[in-house]
Amino acid sequence: MTDTEDAIVDLVAELAVALPARGETLAAAESCTGGWIAKCCTDVAGSSAWFERGFVTYSNAAKSDMLGVPASLIESEGAVSEAVVAAMATGALARSLADVAVAVSGIAGPDGGTEDKPVGTVWFAWAADGDVATERRVLAGDREAVRRASVAVALSGLCERLRGRDAG
Repeated sequence: MTDTEDAIVDLVAELAVALPARGETLAAAESCTGGWIAKCCTDVAGSSAWFERGFVTYSNAAKSDMLGVPASLIESEGAVSEAVVAAMATGALARSLADVAVAVSGIAGPDGGTEDKPVGTVWFAWAADGDVATERRVLAGDREAVRRASVAVALSGLCERLRGRDAG
């Protein structure tokens, strides 16, 4: 396994302890990762106790239909944007029974990048308790590497936020 794959396994193991201890569940709203976050979470036996559901919303229509992201927002900001990924995360919470959500939208390549949003640009959002945090990264590598790194960043951010809520 690669270092990133090892990190993903460790992060999911942390979630598998932290979420049930809090009595909380997770929903994932994924675009460029295509369900990879959900797959990693459900690789763990017993994950049904803490992984509530995943939304694979690869197309703009799916983001609107499944998560309630306004088509006008996607049109004005672009699918790979802070506003859209935040709406994906809040939509995942609103349309599930989960307590916590993570959302990812990006340009994994090899095509589709622009000067403002080069290949590897990925937006992340984490939602819980009425708050949404977002982060933009430009990740290096080919399509597979960008997608794998996106899963790791999404899960790492989720773990960090859960630890922060525990400390607060």
